[in-house]
Amino acid sequence: MLASLSGVLQHKDPASVILDVQGVGYEVQLSSRTYDKLPMIGEKTFLHIHTNVREDAITLYGFTDMDQKKLFLLLIGVSGVGPKLALSILSGIDPAELCNAVRLKDMSCLTSLSGVGKKTAQRLCMELADKVSGLALEQTGSTASQSGSTPPQSEGFAMQDAASALINLGYPPETAWQALRSVQQADPEGAAKMQVDELIRNALRGLV
Repeated sequence: MLASLSGVLQHKDPASVILDVQGVGYEVQLSSRTYDKLPMIGEKTFLHIHTNVREDAITLYGFTDMDQKKLFLLLIGVSGVGPKLALSILSGIDPAELCNAVRLKDMSCLTSLSGVGKKTAQRLCMELADKVSGLALEQTGSTASQSGSTPPQSEGFAMQDAASALINLGYPPETAWQALRSVQQADPEGAAKMQVDELIRNALRGLV
């Protein structure tokens, strides 16, 4: 069973990549946050891999760091949370913020994520509260060592509401989040002040 892949990035989009490993192209599903960290097409990259084997398909899921993979595995172990929803959750919130929300049973934060209703949020808290404690500390420490003492920031409710609106319009979660983060990257200060409708309009311009 594949645990990692290292090769040349042959194709990428917000939902998946094709990684050329010695002439063999592996299609790997990923979150939009992982997509944001990928190099340019044609460059070498490394991904931690989870191999999901079913009777009708073998699907690879990729992550740029081990903490995201660990969190993904915890999420899909929760009743009612499959790989697609797990990737959507990881696309919508910083991993350390998610761990804190689960540990603190922050229902409003969890239910603001696309695809997560009250019952799913309750299951996340009940089944993962103890399991994410160590992972949250590891991520927080890693982030602090890289950027001083600034903790990771959440996407904010305006971003989450905008993402939900785009998804309701028919865009895949990964595509919606990638479009919104493009708005953030173009004007971080301006995006932080935008209302939901402004975020949606600006994101749609990038999706045309």
